[in-house]
Amino acid sequence: MTREGFIFVIIEGQDDDVFVKASKTRHALHGDTVRVAVTRQKSGDVRRREGEVVEIIERSKKPFVGYYHTVGAQAWVLMQSKSMPYDIQVDAEAGAAMGAQPGMKVAAVVDHWERREPGPFGHLTDVLGVPGENDTEMHAILAEFNLPYRFSEEVEHAADKISDEITAEDLKGRKDFRQTFTLTIDPADAKDFDDALSFKPLENGNYEVGVHIADVSYYVRPGSLVDKEARERGTSVYLVDRTVPMLPEKLCNKLCSLRPHEDKLTFSAVFEMTPKAEIKSRWIGRTVINSDFRLDYDQAQQIIESAAADSAAPADSELNTAIVVLNKLAGILKERERAAGAIDFDRPEMKVEVDEKGKPVRVYQKVSKEANWLIEEFMLLANRTVAEFVATGGQMNGVAQKNAKTFVYRVHGEPNELKLENLYTFAKGFGYRIPTDKPGAARATAKSLNQLLDSAKGKPEFAALENLALRAMAKACYSTDNIGHYGLAFKFYTHFTSPIRRYPDLMVHRLLARYLDNGESAKQDKYEEECRYASERELVAADAERTSTKYKLVEFMQDKIGEEYDGHVSGITEWGMYVEIEPTKIEGMVSVRDIKSDFYEFDEARYRLVGKRRHHQFRLGDPVRIKVKSANLEQRLLDYELIENQE
Repeated sequence: MTREGFIFVIIEGQDDDVFVKASKTRHALHGDTVRVAVTRQKSGDVRRREGEVVEIIERSKKPFVGYYHTVGAQAWVLMQSKSMPYDIQVDAEAGAAMGAQPGMKVAAVVDHWERREPGPFGHLTDVLGVPGENDTEMHAILAEFNLPYRFSEEVEHAADKISDEITAEDLKGRKDFRQTFTLTIDPADAKDFDDALSFKPLENGNYEVGVHIADVSYYVRPGSLVDKEARERGTSVYLVDRTVPMLPEKLCNKLCSLRPHEDKLTFSAVFEMTPKAEIKSRWIGRTVINSDFRLDYDQAQQIIESAAADSAAPADSELNTAIVVLNKLAGILKERERAAGAIDFDRPEMKVEVDEKGKPVRVYQKVSKEANWLIEEFMLLANRTVAEFVATGGQMNGVAQKNAKTFVYRVHGEPNELKLENLYTFAKGFGYRIPTDKPGAARATAKSLNQLLDSAKGKPEFAALENLALRAMAKACYSTDNIGHYGLAFKFYTHFTSPIRRYPDLMVHRLLARYLDNGESAKQDKYEEECRYASERELVAADAERTSTKYKLVEFMQDKIGEEYDGHVSGITEWGMYVEIEPTKIEGMVSVRDIKSDFYEFDEARYRLVGKRRHHQFRLGDPVRIKVKSANLEQRLLDYELIENQE
């Protein structure tokens, strides 16, 4: 729904939505499930279906966030949302009982809106606090996406009751890696360490490399209170200034965190690898480890760079040897994936640094180096190995799988052919030669995409080409139907390596344990439903994370009104163009109404704005200079003004 009151109805499995005028909505609101009748269909350059809502099937349970307001004995939640044009009437007595005071930010759910009523009625779900305070605004974002920001006392109590002692019973059937050199590499500010690598040189010149993952499934039993809460959440959520964990602190920061010099229960994939990263044998099962070192990425990177600077010098410690060898093996694995057609997107990841009060003080680019890739490659290897074992009905640890069994895969389909054609048309406009392979030739398409992006690196149009390539990609999701992972060029892939923060990984651990014990295949329809739900929760969390980043970026720009920046066109619509400024990549909108030099029209097929009188064009990737016009924190919007060439 838009601020103007009209709506777009999204229909599952269809690319085109249905536009509904404000007078034809039957009081449907943002997020509601509705039945819609198509009444008009336009064809031509822009295909648009119009219709009317004939039934509201289900009201959305997602709250709307607004300001609490009272007049006498009546109360309302006043809206300033981009997707909610109507204020919500609520019960004043209930509001007072919850501690709501006029002017406070609150969250409310709409219960009903009858045809002759002037506006919707609902109830408060949370009193968020004083507007402008950091906790209030972050809690408001979580409320907007119906995400919790605390655990109930019952769930905390259930987690606290889980024993933190490891007994002889706990160790039964586990392979003991406590005497094998083991380390963790994580961000410097990480509080939980859910994966570790072990390393042991073998007498035959090969290496034993273990990927050890916290055995969350051993502690969180199916159907328990903690398990139900974890499933409901689906994933941890990472806002700019905080983490909203999937599991209570007792589990994610203590019991299941692979802290150094502590015995920890793990689920592991162990490989014998040659110096050329060829896998001679593999083993998967439950283990116990005791990590020797906790490194952050910078410390690991320093070891890698020191070794590279003086390659003739012998490694002076077990730690250095492990890091250097693991890095070489990871590099070979990475090159192998690239050769197989894995798509290598290299978009800059911008991070917002906040002070102790949550105020943004710096926007900077997070740079991934070899230490990051080292961990990533071994996680990919473990994920792929686990998926392949279940999918192919292979043999592992002496257990032979007769048939493939129901499993949770991480899948990624082939790109949208029409969007790929649009990308190629756009690229040809810059003089790039596109291979003649049809987009449907999957791996050939992946290689041609890599070649295109490689040849555009360092050029002004690179960001635009990469953005269009990303838009052409399917969305990765969870499924019991193994269609492979297109982007990684893997026939088999799952998520095994982060059960602390992703519920699908917990499901993978449980199924894997079952199949290693020769258990029967699980029911596919049940797990397909779980996969669909987990994919939905992942999208909600990603939206909330993006929204918190957008809020902090707008907050960061509030004191920069009137300042000028160089940037490039990052998006084009019929109402204007989006511009990313340098060096922070913060995106804002230049309204087409505010461009004074000409009247510009949107050419959707070529992603450009074209002036009617002077025929000047603005295309994706074009360099521009802008002035910051306004920063709307409530709606998380930045407006830029184009500084035009006055020639």
